Amino acid sequence: MAELTEAQQRDFEAAAFRRLLEHLRERSDVQNIDMMNLAGFCRNCLSNWYRDAASDAGVELSKEASREIVYGMPYAEWQAKYQLEATDAQKAAFEASRPKDH
Repeated sequence: MAELTEAQQRDFEAAAFRRLLEHLRERSDVQNIDMMNLAGFCRNCLSNWYRDAASDAGVELSKEASREIVYGMPYAEWQAKYQLEATDAQKAAFEASRPKDH
């Protein structure tokens, strides 16, 4: 395996993150509750992690601003366009596998 510099690793991680965001924006049909049920995280988690990283670097970023970065639009707009009401089965699966911090 090639040795990476810290800068290369950071750049590659950033590129992978941007690609993940692009993919999630293209797959607006995938609901957050489905992501939570299958993977234990969702778009909101990503926006929280982004905001935490900004805070760790001394940059204050609002919840709304970090969500807009992840969703590619204001969160309320994304909800209105793409978010569906969760089914009883989705809600039950979420309660059964809910991460303790959600």
